[in-house]
Amino acid sequence: MDLKQSGRRFFVGAALLVAFTATQAAAQAPTAQAFVEGIYRPYLQQGFAGQPYEQTARFFAPALAQAMERDFREAKRRSEPPTLNGDPFVDAQDWEIAKLAIDVTTNADTATARVSFQNAGAPKRVVLELVRTPAGWRIAEIKAPSGSLKALYRLK
Repeated sequence: MDLKQSGRRFFVGAALLVAFTATQAAAQAPTAQAFVEGIYRPYLQQGFAGQPYEQTARFFAPALAQAMERDFREAKRRSEPPTLNGDPFVDAQDWEIAKLAIDVTTNADTATARVSFQNAGAPKRVVLELVRTPAGWRIAEIKAPSGSLKALYRLK
């Protein structure tokens, strides 16, 4: 085998390895449906204290996460409550969640999740706009009866 053939085989092998690794990573990444269910299913458990949404990178797209973190820091500096005054996932300060239904429509790099549930017997519907990031699916917007999370932080 000459040097030219050896070089071609190396590049073909490297390309196959990269393709395999990317396929494996995509296969292991949770779907948009699984991401949303991971957020909401725990709320069905009695006594669940809520998702730690202050861990913004875990749940939110970078622009929204940065706006929230900035607000949390400023509120702490001023010794005041942050702008977000309640759990954004259930649009409430208190909850007793039942009858959870999650419907996710996925495109290539975006998804929309329609989440409906009863909170203390009252029906509620929340819409999450998701984006695919290098870290996986993240929330770019939450629209709830009380309003828009992006609008709360004056994001476009």
